[in-house]
Amino acid sequence: MTIEQQRPVPPRTVRTRRIAFTYPSGSLDRHYVQGDLMMSHIVAMLSALFPEGEDFFIRAVRRYREELTDKELLSQVAGFIGQEVTHGREHRALNDKLQEMGYPTRMADRFTNLLMIRSDRLFPHKFQLAVTAALEHYTATIAERLLTSPEAQALLGETEVRSVLLWHALEESEHKSVAFDVFRAAGGSERLRINTMHLVNALFIPIVVGLTAISLAGDRAAYNPVRLLRSLRRLPRSPFLNRSMRQNIQAYNKPGFHPDDMDATALLEKWKVELFGTEGTLADHLR
Repeated sequence: MTIEQQRPVPPRTVRTRRIAFTYPSGSLDRHYVQGDLMMSHIVAMLSALFPEGEDFFIRAVRRYREELTDKELLSQVAGFIGQEVTHGREHRALNDKLQEMGYPTRMADRFTNLLMIRSDRLFPHKFQLAVTAALEHYTATIAERLLTSPEAQALLGETEVRSVLLWHALEESEHKSVAFDVFRAAGGSERLRINTMHLVNALFIPIVVGLTAISLAGDRAAYNPVRLLRSLRRLPRSPFLNRSMRQNIQAYNKPGFHPDDMDATALLEKWKVELFGTEGTLADHLR
């Protein structure tokens, strides 16, 4: 038995790039996000969530691949899986470097593994696909904010972490609709989609906050009250926490929402050239 798509999936390029990043000894400062205490720990913990999270997304989408009939969507699923596999691999390499620098990325990775494996065993497959679509909206919203905001880009300086996050952001935006379209093709309801996002909203931020607090507790610099307070005061002004970001996240809860409602075509074309064109800053990272 196959599942039918409600409407044809429009053509999108979801390309798996063979890419690799390196982190020579001493190439990153301890607080590598422009010396900012809080943002360095937040980015480290987000990176620590990615490998097991990407594996969960792949499993959730792959379960429905053999039942899909839309050839365009099948092609995009193949690209999605290839991109997510590469994201997981490269974030594991980054996380190993961050662990050496004193960030508890292995602890966060073990926590995420436990959470995702439990989810695999306890929850229906369609719910897991709804979680994937919801979290893909989170990552795409953050990604497109990074790609559109010079202020957000400036936070990352000129390190290899900047390169990883810009590449990851480009591909998150490229495949932002894939899990959503598979969920819809599988007969996922609007009610399940929206209720799942409410649950994700209730859990995702507390998890990130909790892991960041644990990470900060192991950093001697966090016990300097002046430095900690200065970093905390800057946080509400972060380009990733402004009103438009919150509105874009909340847009997912509107009936009839689709990720393509937020058209990123021009943005993607710009960054494909900037990163991977003839003079692209990451062209030499491609294998």
